[in-house]
Amino acid sequence: MTDVTEIRAIRELIDRLTRLNAAEEWNGPLNPSQFAALTYLGRANRFSRAPSHVADYLATTRGTASQTLKALARKALIAETRSDADKRSIRYDITEAGQELLDNPSGLDHVIGHLSPETAESLSASLKALLLAMLHERGGRTFGICRTCEHHETKANGGFCRLLQVSLASEETGQICHEHQA
Repeated sequence: MTDVTEIRAIRELIDRLTRLNAAEEWNGPLNPSQFAALTYLGRANRFSRAPSHVADYLATTRGTASQTLKALARKALIAETRSDADKRSIRYDITEAGQELLDNPSGLDHVIGHLSPETAESLSASLKALLLAMLHERGGRTFGICRTCEHHETKANGGFCRLLQVSLASEETGQICHEHQA
């Protein structure tokens, strides 16, 4: 078991990185919550873009997520689509302007990009393990990448979700899914 001093040091490092990144985001057109929601929507598959999914992923209330999504829609960074089958069901898609904003690398992106491949892989694995342990402890969903899900079946043209019984385009197999099961 890790000693208390090391635990505090790791927590402080994570907190400091989070604050530095959030401070940079405040200098742009979005606050950190809006940027986090936009980033999630940019990586989520078509089945995982409802307000409730955004709330679950960001570990916030549905009301807060809804207000964040409305702000992004007012800024024309996302567009709302209602389901043909159930008019109460809403999905948000990134607009071209939203994608352009996401395509601009942040300072943290630049720093991570300059890490050695070995350091980046180690950091990624460690952060994933930390996140999964915290989600497990809190009873949260993993929101994993589609192609790593037990319901995913690889096909020549992309994939197939056995849970939802739908075909998936190649690009969808690399997106975040709220139904992910490891």
